[in-house]
Amino acid sequence: MRSDVALRPLDEELLQELLDAAVADADPLEVMPPVAGPPGWTPERRSAFLRFHRSRALAAEPVESTYAIVVEDTVVGAARLCPMEERTGAAEAGVWIGRSHRGGGVGGAALRRLLALARADGIDAVFVSTTPDNTAVHRLLTALGVDLVRTEDAVTAWVNPAAAG
Repeated sequence: MRSDVALRPLDEELLQELLDAAVADADPLEVMPPVAGPPGWTPERRSAFLRFHRSRALAAEPVESTYAIVVEDTVVGAARLCPMEERTGAAEAGVWIGRSHRGGGVGGAALRRLLALARADGIDAVFVSTTPDNTAVHRLLTALGVDLVRTEDAVTAWVNPAAAG
């Protein structure tokens, strides 16, 4: 596993760096909920990105834990854990990596570190969902020994953080 990949808890300073990384290296639909308007990183979409994270991870009572994925000193993406109300002890994971940092093991290192954080927080099941064409994540999940559930729209899996360490 890559030793130069770290997860740092999101704060206001990192939030601006995260936005900069997203604008430079990701499509808005890869990193945030859809926003009406023309495609691309419009001023409205940039503001929505900041509002989204401030309302979820940086709120007075956070809905989820979000981490900046840092390679050396550069923010290259984000990882999150969101507790699931319908299943005690479970959280949904999410990870995005900027295009120029994909394919080099950053995502795998980030997911393993995220699972370690989940384990440390007492989470015993992590739900992962991705698109059917995201074969890199499919391979990573298979390497963790989990069963993938394939539908027309998604590939999902439940990961035991204790077994993935």
